[in-house]
Amino acid sequence: MAVTDEAIEKIKGMIVSGALRPGDRLPKESELAADLGLSRNSLREAVRALSLIRILDVRQGDGTYVTSLDPQLLLEALSFVVDFHRDDTVLEFLAVRRILEPAATAMAASRISEQQLDALTAQLDRLGEAPSVEDLVACDLEFHQGIVHSSGNSVLCSLLDGLSGPTTRARIWRGLTQEDAVARTLREHRAILAALRDRDAEAARSWATVHIASVEQWLRSTL
Repeated sequence: MAVTDEAIEKIKGMIVSGALRPGDRLPKESELAADLGLSRNSLREAVRALSLIRILDVRQGDGTYVTSLDPQLLLEALSFVVDFHRDDTVLEFLAVRRILEPAATAMAASRISEQQLDALTAQLDRLGEAPSVEDLVACDLEFHQGIVHSSGNSVLCSLLDGLSGPTTRARIWRGLTQEDAVARTLREHRAILAALRDRDAEAARSWATVHIASVEQWLRSTL
């Protein structure tokens, strides 16, 4: 095992075991290196690597801390990695979204408030019947994020937020090349909202599946 990898594993072990908890300050570099049997250089590289994936927070002049370790923070790296996808893998990302998002939408049926539903309805009303592709995509992202966040599952929310990069591109391509894409998207959004208002989890799941599958089907025919 590379020296830096070993250092990362040892710091990870301290966090997993509870020796270091969220928000804790790490011991001084010299002390921690001695305790773990590491060189200060390898420890420094490990800290740098763990800060990039939001496990550690290096505060200049103050020290290094364990972050909150919240799922949303830890899964930010997913969004960064997803942006490097190749065009021929976008369908795989959409397939994952088609598995996860309908489940989150079904979960939201019993949790989303009437005020949230009213806000989503008002958002669609403001968009109008002939929005620009850019406005539609922005609304689409906000619409689905609002529903997914109502599922009450922060890990699921973070995963789906991280997958939005390639699927956003797919929605833009679709809006530019398919004439009925805008009208269809608006109809499907309102059908999802109607199912949520009825507290019908299975109908909400079905409409969310149809909505994502229509993008996936269109993209499959164009690649």
